[in-house]
Amino acid sequence: MSTAGTMASAPLLEATGLSKTFGIVEVLKDINIAVRAGEVHAIIGENGAGKSTLMKILAGNQPPTRGEMRMDGEVVTFSGPVDAEHRGIVLVHQEILLAPDLTVAQNIYLGREVRKGLTLDDRTMNEGAAKAIRDLGGDLDPNAIVSRLSIAQRQLVQIARVLLVPHRIVIFDEPTASLTPHETEALLKVIRQIRAKGVGVLYISHRLPEVKEIADRVTVLRDGRLVATHEASELQPADMARLMVGRDVAKLYPDRHAAETREVVLDVEHFNVPGYAQDASFKLRRGEILGFAGLVGAGRTELMEGMVGLRSGRGSVRLNGNPVSLTDVHSSLKAGVAYLSEDRKGKGLLLAKDLLVNLTLASLGKFTGFLQIDRRKEAQALDEAIRDFDIRTGTKNILAGQLSGGNQQKLLLAKMMLLDPQVVIIDEPTRGIDIGNKEQIYKFIAALSEEGRSIIVVSSEMPELIGICDRILVMRSGRIVGEVTGEHMNENEIVQLATGVKSGEAA
Repeated sequence: MSTAGTMASAPLLEATGLSKTFGIVEVLKDINIAVRAGEVHAIIGENGAGKSTLMKILAGNQPPTRGEMRMDGEVVTFSGPVDAEHRGIVLVHQEILLAPDLTVAQNIYLGREVRKGLTLDDRTMNEGAAKAIRDLGGDLDPNAIVSRLSIAQRQLVQIARVLLVPHRIVIFDEPTASLTPHETEALLKVIRQIRAKGVGVLYISHRLPEVKEIADRVTVLRDGRLVATHEASELQPADMARLMVGRDVAKLYPDRHAAETREVVLDVEHFNVPGYAQDASFKLRRGEILGFAGLVGAGRTELMEGMVGLRSGRGSVRLNGNPVSLTDVHSSLKAGVAYLSEDRKGKGLLLAKDLLVNLTLASLGKFTGFLQIDRRKEAQALDEAIRDFDIRTGTKNILAGQLSGGNQQKLLLAKMMLLDPQVVIIDEPTRGIDIGNKEQIYKFIAALSEEGRSIIVVSSEMPELIGICDRILVMRSGRIVGEVTGEHMNENEIVQLATGVKSGEAA
């Protein structure tokens, strides 16, 4: 933690009375915040609290509607993010902003290429990129094409790219949402090193134990307003959660009822996804919530995508005892198997379309009669989705991309439930979602189970799997290597299976 002397020093960056209005909606109101040299200042709050908007203003991506900012005591106005970068403020975005068809090294050095005479010095850039990734605890080929990397690997590339710029203040917006525990610890180590050099860090995260571990001070936002700023030493994660949501969140996970004696709904045998998953066999029972754990690259997402026809896959799949061929998304949905992608922004929703289009597009047949769409029936479905899934929106006419992450996930759930699936596969259900919305998502998943639907949850968060699942299967290097249930459903058992320290058998 920072010393008292550092904490008492004048701020590198100070904002007073910052407000931001989009149309008639005020998303930030009178925010006062400061970041000092050699400290990590965490900003926490529910989705939609205004955290990302605040960070974008501080990094020059958006101008404030009111208020002022000072650097080293002098009033500053940023003409844009490049202007802010020149002053030493850099932002690691929550969204992945990389060129997918370029290599890791090309992305890291894009716009600041190293030259040797009249040509690019690829060797130097490849070596620099490899070192930058290693410093973050990763191991990537600098010549790898970014589009072929996992989301977690892309995030590492993005962080490495930002940290290559000379910086006095680094703003991290949900940097660990896509990272494994190992990668997260490596990043926190890097942040400690940055802090030790006298750099100021602004840090947004929904992972409150992580905030407790890394932050010196914590500022809480709620509904666009500043609730409080505390020394991190004064707060426990439960205190942070209470300040964020305005109430106690004592019971995050709903009670579960074991589904062991129920009939098998989905029976997968010897399923292969070339290059990603080999000889996967498992059973899913009616009303069961089955978890899939493993390190990044274990093949969990690819196995699910292969099963629903998003990737080429081969093997036996039976639904209610009958063989089915799920060759594409349409055939999967028709059979009653719905897949909610981990990439809800890129694959799950049309961010540039409104809520109604997103909700009904996959089930348009339900709203079509006599070659016309029943707009009244569509509008009723949207009203019910907003009510049943508690989608928080000031108006029903906004675009899906304008919703917070938690509300986007609720919209995606509502969209899939219109199809009335028997089997629901949810990949990373709460990635980038605050604790209040997590609690709701878990209740929705439990309610689907109580209705008799069978659920598969793929997650990188072990406490999440342990909290909501009846059983957990662990994958390593493309294979299912074990199963944990009952008292053995703990992080130690899962990690040992995922890393190969211990072997097990899946049922």
